[in-house]
Amino acid sequence: MALTSCKPDLISLNGPSTGAFPANAKEAEMGLFGAYQNISKLDAASTPIWHVMDNLTDIGYARPGTNYTSPITSAITTDNALTNKPWQIHYQTIARVHTVLDNLEKLRATMTDAAYKQLDAELRFVRAYCYSQLIELYGAVPLLKHGVDLSNANVPRSPKAEVEQFLLDELTAIADNLPPSQAQFGNVRASKVAAYMLKARVALYAKKYKEAAVAANTAITLSNGQHDLTPFNASIDHVGKDHTAGEPEVSNIFGHTGFKTSKEWIWVAEYNMTIPGNTHNQQYYSASRLGKGVCYWGPTQDLINTFQAKDGLPITQSPLYDASKPFENRDPRLDMYCARPHARYVGYQFEPATSFSTVKNYWPVINGTSPTAPSVANADATNAFRSFSGYLWRKPIDLADFASTSVSGVSDLNVGIFRFAELLLIYAEAKIEDNDIDNTVYEAINKIRRRAKMPELPTALTQAELRTALRYERKVELANDGLRWYDLRRWDIAKTVMNGYIYLNRDAKAWTKEVLTGFDENYTPIYNHAEAIKYFTTQQVIFKVKKDELWPVPKSERDANKSLDQNDGY
Repeated sequence: MALTSCKPDLISLNGPSTGAFPANAKEAEMGLFGAYQNISKLDAASTPIWHVMDNLTDIGYARPGTNYTSPITSAITTDNALTNKPWQIHYQTIARVHTVLDNLEKLRATMTDAAYKQLDAELRFVRAYCYSQLIELYGAVPLLKHGVDLSNANVPRSPKAEVEQFLLDELTAIADNLPPSQAQFGNVRASKVAAYMLKARVALYAKKYKEAAVAANTAITLSNGQHDLTPFNASIDHVGKDHTAGEPEVSNIFGHTGFKTSKEWIWVAEYNMTIPGNTHNQQYYSASRLGKGVCYWGPTQDLINTFQAKDGLPITQSPLYDASKPFENRDPRLDMYCARPHARYVGYQFEPATSFSTVKNYWPVINGTSPTAPSVANADATNAFRSFSGYLWRKPIDLADFASTSVSGVSDLNVGIFRFAELLLIYAEAKIEDNDIDNTVYEAINKIRRRAKMPELPTALTQAELRTALRYERKVELANDGLRWYDLRRWDIAKTVMNGYIYLNRDAKAWTKEVLTGFDENYTPIYNHAEAIKYFTTQQVIFKVKKDELWPVPKSERDANKSLDQNDGY
């Protein structure tokens, strides 16, 4: 590891030297806060990493470029900035943890037992989260349990299974030393629910399904009165309609208001305008051209086609689906989570098609300065860097940021890392894969579907049918939460899903029902390619087995640590 990976950066701690730090409980808490804050440095194109990862899969697309096209075309190099950054930031965060954790015992006599155990548990939780991400991205990684310096920095990689077991043991040891909730801190600090949820996620990814189900069930039980799904707001009435009806939006969950009031959030990455460097330009990189954005990220046609009809059937089977009006009668999450042609988005009529030379600007109506929406030139169709997929994400957008976001604007909208919807799906998947299917599995999935005003699952489904239903829910409910990249690999379907083509509709062309022939068991759309390319553009994607399951160990780290070997294929 390079020094950036093992030597702590204590600038934000304002003063104490590493030799004397922490000198008291207050300094130890400052060190913990520094570790939490460091996680928020994970970004790409000034967008928090959780809202980047899905745009390297079949459901999201990034503006073409070296950092974002190479991961989907098997062309990553060992100096790729995107794939290097998580290694560097996570190890820097681990180093911050060790700066406090290695010296915490000397403060024990000055603290209450409960305060000491909670501080110790929060530090170890942060470390566990970092390792849980490292092993999924890179496989085997150096497992540091204490700080290292130049004399012992050449640490070899530990097998992934060893790190997984360490994490499960750690989370078991610390969970009950944490408070049930830390809502008073905006859920930016770890709670008992968060620890059990992380344990459940690690166990699920490790295919330890019984352990995952037990941990997830514990987290769900502890969530009673603390966490739950937040109903969509009244804007759900605008789904399936055009821009004149209003704007679907999810700020009561994913916006500033949501992070303050929604019980759905279990653990959150915090951003704060008053702290230098603790902001991002997420809205600028995500939003439409008219919405003061640059359209860096957007859903693919593959995701848009995945959303069921509102009767719960795939669009290739539902009598409610009309390809000439493809956004009507669909799962409301299509419009709640994605922006598509003819809808209102960030206060404007959203039309990527060049046939719309002008569109409506609803901001005078929204602001109460005019009863009518004037027409404006349609930059979302004419700008050379308009949406590359033909769609945009709603999830990381909050209209409250619109007034301040610009080319140089910044936002401190928080980003959710753990939310209750994912916890329910972890529980359901673990039970399905363990073939321990009961009514609680159906209820976990149906609770999410009821929130979306979708029909409940049919009863008496087989294990395979429930698996398909679960994978549909993860694909659409967790879209742009940053989990799809991992799902494709742990389900061993990246080799098929990410080989061939993903479909885009940058010119917002109409299409016929014949573009699709059905969906596979993972709810991946199956295309009639010859028909589809009459309407859609494509991005060729390449996934090489025994290579693209993982990202490469950064070249800079191997140059500094000769004990690090490289992943296959790089």
